[in-house]
Amino acid sequence: MTDKRKIVIIGPANPLRGGLATYNERLAHAFIQKGYDVAIETFKLQYPSFLFPGKTQYSDSAAPKDIRINISVSSVNPFNWLKVGRKIRKQKPDIVIIKFWMPFMAPCFGKIARIIKKNNHSKIISIIDNIIPHEKRTGDRALANYFIKAIDGFIAMSKSVLNDLETFDNKKPKIFCAHPLYDNFGEIIPKDIAKNKLKLDVTLNYILFFGFIRDYKGLDLLLKAFAKCVEKNKSLRLIVAGEFYTDSKPYFEIIKKNELEDFVLMYNDFIPDEKVVEYFCASDIVVQPYKNATQSGVTQIAYHFNKPMIVTDVGGLAEIVPDGKTGYVVKPDITEIANAILNFYNNNKEREFSKNAENEKLKYSWDKMVEAIESLTK
Repeated sequence: MTDKRKIVIIGPANPLRGGLATYNERLAHAFIQKGYDVAIETFKLQYPSFLFPGKTQYSDSAAPKDIRINISVSSVNPFNWLKVGRKIRKQKPDIVIIKFWMPFMAPCFGKIARIIKKNNHSKIISIIDNIIPHEKRTGDRALANYFIKAIDGFIAMSKSVLNDLETFDNKKPKIFCAHPLYDNFGEIIPKDIAKNKLKLDVTLNYILFFGFIRDYKGLDLLLKAFAKCVEKNKSLRLIVAGEFYTDSKPYFEIIKKNELEDFVLMYNDFIPDEKVVEYFCASDIVVQPYKNATQSGVTQIAYHFNKPMIVTDVGGLAEIVPDGKTGYVVKPDITEIANAILNFYNNNKEREFSKNAENEKLKYSWDKMVEAIESLTK
């Protein structure tokens, strides 16, 4: 491509941390590999500190050297939105991509998009994680509607989100494209090596719950289900790897009440990118006991490492994990989650499910996401 098409991605990227930043950077790499000229406009202020539930919003990792990342956007300053919008409007990128995950960002993203559109050139595409949030608040729908009106086309990463979008707008182009693999966390390492790196007992079996801990993710269900499992299999251990974005006290009370202190390993700091491989490769299976969801990046990390999964039948999770093939799909129910874990071990399903995951993950390439975005701009 001699005359490179220009793309601007607006949203989290280094020095911010977390799945959204990882996604935007990986998407930028996919477009760069296709010959595009790509820049990311990231936040200088993403959340006011009183709205951020974690310990820090910032990463210790170095910024990727091959992506232009401009630290420019304030989520709460309307004068900043005018400045950023005018800057991008003048640049006349062919495509502007905005990843939308919560209504709080709607005024910022919606205003910037409206200003950019005045150049009568840029196509503005939004990749929608959730249009109706997991943790609902008054005004969510009005804010989301304001954002949607400024966008030219939509990528929904689950069919449930695609259906939700139709309730806001049934005219603009919108397509489903599943969350691509998070293939940027390193190569698979042998399980014993991963266990040794984490100082785990190599003779025990490890189940993984991974990611920021919020109430809707159902860790309480998993802890209670795991208590039932331990009664029948004392070799099981549960790794909970992720920072609390909610009150941790109820979860530790469940552990204490069920005498799980020796069976549950709590790693409750943010897990840096370079350590992710160790947690996944040390584990036999990944469990996502969500009470509600649309889709999840954790699923796509698990696929990268060929890991079997247990997911609940909420949102789009069941679309991605074929029941009985790469794992189990169950109701968000303590007994069903416990039975799935016990069935996995009692029937020695790890090798079969892992092989199936290795084949299934071929569906989730970044090339497909690039093609989906391109299709909306023609």
